Amino acid sequence: MARKRREHITPELTPLIDVVFLLLIFFMVSSVFKKEEFALLLNLPVTEQGEGAASKVKEITIEINNDAIAVNGKKIEVSELDSTLAAYDKAITVNLRADEEARYKRLIQVLEVLQKQKKENISLITDKKK
Repeated sequence: MARKRREHITPELTPLIDVVFLLLIFFMVSSVFKKEEFALLLNLPVTEQGEGAASKVKEITIEINNDAIAVNGKKIEVSELDSTLAAYDKAITVNLRADEEARYKRLIQVLEVLQKQKKENISLITDKKK
């Protein structure tokens, strides 16, 4: 009597690897790559030269457009700006991101509060010309 040999069944790895790569590509494409978190959508002015804002531990980012002002990603009113900035050290770096269409008056209001608070390390952030 002849014995029948059993074939060992092995799963195909090619479809499994394809699925893993498809999932990897899906999650890479669908994830959000955040640079920085800002509260206002701004259209920054463009300059010929300049450097991007270097990320530092001690800095404040103030965003200005025609409708609102935001400090470190939180919308506030102009009247609240003085008390908000009073909580920070005098030597802290202040990054101003003003929309190119923003009213000049709003920028001057923010600069007056910064002058009153004696914040002297101020950077005006722009986009680099491509």
